[in-house]
Amino acid sequence: MPINTLHIPTADGQADAFAAFPDGGERHPGVLMYADGFGIRPVLREMARELAGHGYYVLVPNLFYRHGPAPVIELPEHIGEEVRPAVFAQLMPLIEAHTAERALSDADAYLSFLATQPEVGAGPVAVTGYCIGGLLAMRTAAAHPGQVAALAAFHGPVGVDGPDLFAKLTAQVHLGHAEGDMTPEALGELNQALDAAGVGYTSEIYPGTIHGFTMSDTDAFNPLALQRHWDRLLPLLDRTLANS
Repeated sequence: MPINTLHIPTADGQADAFAAFPDGGERHPGVLMYADGFGIRPVLREMARELAGHGYYVLVPNLFYRHGPAPVIELPEHIGEEVRPAVFAQLMPLIEAHTAERALSDADAYLSFLATQPEVGAGPVAVTGYCIGGLLAMRTAAAHPGQVAALAAFHGPVGVDGPDLFAKLTAQVHLGHAEGDMTPEALGELNQALDAAGVGYTSEIYPGTIHGFTMSDTDAFNPLALQRHWDRLLPLLDRTLANS
């Protein structure tokens, strides 16, 4: 599964990125994958390759390109609890600087780039994201209702922008929450807001999980939950992008 290193023109410069896709010369549905706060690293390449192997062109941008190419900060091979505070002390200024305005401007550039790639088929695309990337996926889908047919977010703060954002969604949605992030009561309130906005969705707490459960290079990793994530994500993409 080839991986291409790319540079995407944006309003603020060029975002470094990579794309994974089947090496057969065909065109494939496009998927914009937003990394978690730790950014591009080997585990993201593995996940992009896994998804591309199911017949998708998967684009993964460096969210923090304004601060330098990925990896923007030096990361250990395993992000354990003992190093997490020091890593987050470096990351939080980057996350805070990535405002909603910057995120939406970048989303325009990423989706425009996807639409022009010769390996990407015509038709709608999907966005998926992890942790802060889940919120970015939500914002992207809401800002591009005619282009984004599927949205999936995992252990992400998807409700922080409030229910008005949900009303802009036309994509089919799956939200996979960490048990450590979401109480059943909070899940009920979130799902009621999605219902009120008329969103087609599934939204569930993955049992026995803490924040970051999809990422195999962290102490939060839960292999059963990662498989559940694929079991939800792949049928969603198959339903919504079959004609792309």
